[in-house]
Amino acid sequence: IIEGVIRTRVGYAGGRQENPDYGHIGDHTETVQVDYDPARISYNQLLDIFWHNHKPTGRSWSRQYMNAVFYHDDRQRQLAMASRSAVEKKFGQPVKTEVAPLRTFTMAEDYHQKYILKQHYALKAEMSRIYPVHGDFVNSTAAARLNGYISGYGSRDQLASEIDRLGLTDAGKQTLMEMTNRQWNYDRQ
Repeated sequence: IIEGVIRTRVGYAGGRQENPDYGHIGDHTETVQVDYDPARISYNQLLDIFWHNHKPTGRSWSRQYMNAVFYHDDRQRQLAMASRSAVEKKFGQPVKTEVAPLRTFTMAEDYHQKYILKQHYALKAEMSRIYPVHGDFVNSTAAARLNGYISGYGSRDQLASEIDRLGLTDAGKQTLMEMTNRQWNYDRQ
């Protein structure tokens, strides 16, 4: 869970085929779109997080699962290339992660959005109560953060500081605490 990240959505980017979907992805790459507040986290900080969370010297086995940073403008391109060069220098070998322009971003199908959260019926029901329209659920900061917490990200202190702002009932808060405690205890073993 990253402070300053407003929401995430999964989808397809980087290609030229119109209207990609999971069955017909064409020349696109499965990706995560990150909306963030630049007053709270910088693009460079997001790049640092990106580089630390994948193997930049590893070869991508397909265009669909390619390691890539997609940039929106020349400033982002320059920052991404500079950070890529720094990573290359650190590892002493070529970085195979592509830095490419974002031509388009197509949202993935509904069943891909907040996938982990949707596997937990009680918490999904809590979010559906607040966001009865699926698009609002997908765009929700609270849903993005819940998806992250139950996936094992974030910390106890972080969750404690924001649990009251997630819109959950007392029962939902209890469920979330039990789930995350199990996950964090498992990760320590």
